[in-house]
Amino acid sequence: MAITSANQLELLQTAEAVAREKMIDPSLVIEAMEESLARAAKSRYGAEMDIRVSIDRKTGRATFTRVRTVVEDEELENYQAEFTIEQARQYLDDPKVGDQFIEEVPPVELGRIAAQSAKQVILQKVREAERDRQFEEFKDRMGTIINGQVKREEYGNVIVDVGTGEAVLRRNEKIGREAYRPNDRIRCFIKDVRREPRGPQIFLSRTAPEFMAELFKMEVPEIYDGIIEIKAVARDPGSRAKIAVISYDGSIDPVGACVGMRGSRVQAVVNELQGEKIDIIPWNEDQPTFLVNALQPAEVSKVVLDEEAERIEVVVPEEQLSLAIGRRGQNVRLASQLTGLDIDIMTEAQESARRQKEFEARTQLFIAALDLDEFFAQLLVSEGFTNLEEVAYVELDELLVIDGVDEGTAEELQARARDFLEEQARKALESARELGAQDDLIEFDGLSPQMVEALAKDGVFTLEDFATCADWELAGGWTTVDGERVKDDGVLEPFDVSLEEAQNLVMTARVILGWVNPDDLVVDDEEEDTEEEAEA
Repeated sequence: MAITSANQLELLQTAEAVAREKMIDPSLVIEAMEESLARAAKSRYGAEMDIRVSIDRKTGRATFTRVRTVVEDEELENYQAEFTIEQARQYLDDPKVGDQFIEEVPPVELGRIAAQSAKQVILQKVREAERDRQFEEFKDRMGTIINGQVKREEYGNVIVDVGTGEAVLRRNEKIGREAYRPNDRIRCFIKDVRREPRGPQIFLSRTAPEFMAELFKMEVPEIYDGIIEIKAVARDPGSRAKIAVISYDGSIDPVGACVGMRGSRVQAVVNELQGEKIDIIPWNEDQPTFLVNALQPAEVSKVVLDEEAERIEVVVPEEQLSLAIGRRGQNVRLASQLTGLDIDIMTEAQESARRQKEFEARTQLFIAALDLDEFFAQLLVSEGFTNLEEVAYVELDELLVIDGVDEGTAEELQARARDFLEEQARKALESARELGAQDDLIEFDGLSPQMVEALAKDGVFTLEDFATCADWELAGGWTTVDGERVKDDGVLEPFDVSLEEAQNLVMTARVILGWVNPDDLVVDDEEEDTEEEAEA
């Protein structure tokens, strides 16, 4: 078949038909045709030639051209597509490196093999364009709900027809033991869209917390309008869920609006989620208050929050313990997910026993260190003193408020506490030196002798060793492993060194060693301040 003998408008008509069928840009189809014709021409004229084809978008006329580029003498490799400045003089006036000489060549006739090859190129390009269109379409829909039709099931994964492509609902993203048959209608949350060699992969979910949030947005107009906001969602898919909501209109009850008249709104969500029980909880800025709400229907007696460790202790009456924990720990687990805190639940008796144990331990510390009788030591603990540093360095007036303590007694208490602490520091320093701690680490400002001793026991002997430590290795922290929060013990954690303090110590050591330019730190701080102001 020769291009010149074909109906030139037929190319444009074919491109438009294919583009309409695949819902892609007709110019992409024409570009694919140009590339396929260029390949066919190269097989006729020679693979090393730079043959290009241009199809007129109005007439459909295909123009074949050969392009040769001017290169330096020493860079000449392809004699069919390149030539030197000297060789180019016969074709161009005053040629320069990079100039191109373009000449039209006769159109080729497409034999059977060439025509088949051209068809494959066009199909490949069209397929790629179709994949790009699908990716762009679903990329913008990620995080929304989509309705689809079940096509088939493969190894527990459900393949869903979503109109212009296929999506996958993995086995672990289904609720409980859901089973679907071909042609069943299904509603899912678009969790992820990835561009892969075989085409865009669309991953669906029915277990994601966001799925429930989107369902409520569909059922509750106040959420859709932004009057009510969903602040957090925690789910045990197919069994139970907790959702925290807040209203920005004082006249609208967020819980009542989500429940609906006679429970109609929440029931619509429950039915979609295979009967999953949903607790709707009012959100509160105050974390302890929010946690008390999250642990409903259990009653809470007391809450103690440790913000630094992101842990919280909850004290409940003995008869409320099983209700607070829930079946197989479900209630406390969902409350933990909802608040983002680790929750320790104990009864009032357990909490009382723990407090008594702490009281006795502090009493014994004061008895041994300050040579006090038990009554006086208990008096100190009752007044809120928890360690020797507080006794040694507190303002004298805070000791004078204790019954029976005059100025002389207070000064004697502080002197004993300081002497004990100095002796402890001396022993720790000796131990650190015996372990191998060097002077540059011992003299580093910010580390006490006890800290240096702890570092030496952990193999940190020099300031250089210290500068290579990560902040969490010093202060400790929490790591999420398989959905569970795991405690990382820090070397300096017993000394109440915070993560921020550890960062500052390590960075100071790096500046002293010359690893970091202090001017760079100032610039970084200014950039952070600027970003925070912009966000505000």
